[in-house]
Amino acid sequence: MTFRVLSCAALVVATLLQPAKADEPVGTSHFLALSRERGADLNVTVWYPAQAGGEAVTLGDSMLFVGTQAMRDAPIAAGRYPLILLSHGAGLAGTPEALSWIATPLAGQGFIVAAPTHPGNGGPNRSAAETMKLWLRPSDLSHALDAIESQPLFKDHLDGARVGMLGLSMGGNTALAIAGARLDAKRLAAYCDTDAINASLCEWVRMSGVDLHAIDMRNAERDNSDPRIRFAMAIDPAPSDVFDAASFSGISIHVDIVNLGRRGKIPATADASGIARAIPHARYDTIEDASHYSMFGECKPGAAALVISQQIGDPVCDDGGGRPRRDIHRQLVGMAVGAFNRALKP
Repeated sequence: MTFRVLSCAALVVATLLQPAKADEPVGTSHFLALSRERGADLNVTVWYPAQAGGEAVTLGDSMLFVGTQAMRDAPIAAGRYPLILLSHGAGLAGTPEALSWIATPLAGQGFIVAAPTHPGNGGPNRSAAETMKLWLRPSDLSHALDAIESQPLFKDHLDGARVGMLGLSMGGNTALAIAGARLDAKRLAAYCDTDAINASLCEWVRMSGVDLHAIDMRNAERDNSDPRIRFAMAIDPAPSDVFDAASFSGISIHVDIVNLGRRGKIPATADASGIARAIPHARYDTIEDASHYSMFGECKPGAAALVISQQIGDPVCDDGGGRPRRDIHRQLVGMAVGAFNRALKP
């Protein structure tokens, strides 16, 4: 396994070498994927290499965050492409569109990116109980993979032998799970017994009247691995401390893990350095001048003041150093493009 912390000089070089945005036109569309376990269809957002055409749209735009442009229902570009399944986080990052800043340039680099909406994890129907049922998330990705293979727009353009997984924050937990890590039900049930682990999330859980000890976790420790996934990348996976540690050694695919922040300062519930050491084929990186909030979209002017006035709670516009979030995004995109090129392209 490889452990690497990027120095300031290396960060500058990496930033200059990586593209700031997609090189080719990017299309976007939606389809529904059946989930019997959820009892509902999953809404799946897709980004893909496109030809000219379609309707210009901006995905991920909000009162706080800058969105990313794509062309809705544009014709797909000729060729066959690897597929990246994308898993979003919870709360303000609880939609596929919130990750358009990384999905769009990945599509521009020759990948089809498909992200199912994890029900209850964000938006107006946000639910603390559903959010904490972490074992349901990997199957959302598997159902999306089942469904996209039969979609008329994509079925002749997918290379089904080259499928990868990318997850950020709680989506990073999902990426580890679909690679083969198993949850520990006792750890998950006790996650909010104290504020020391994740004060913001657990305050919301308690205010919602949810007792994690009372949730039916009979399926929490099941094997959620999907053999179709050849490679997984997890960026600041959280919670990372609710897994059965013994399960990491059984992961057979290559896994890249990136933590955002300086070693020793990364929150324990997101620190995945120990997980990387336990996975046989793992690569571990950190970006020292970033923070967990660097995974959100680029903040609009005045957004930081709005966060305070609206009592949002988390400092979602704060990064770990002096670099603009746009530059941190550029670096993360470059790392993801490099990782998926190595893993999924000849």
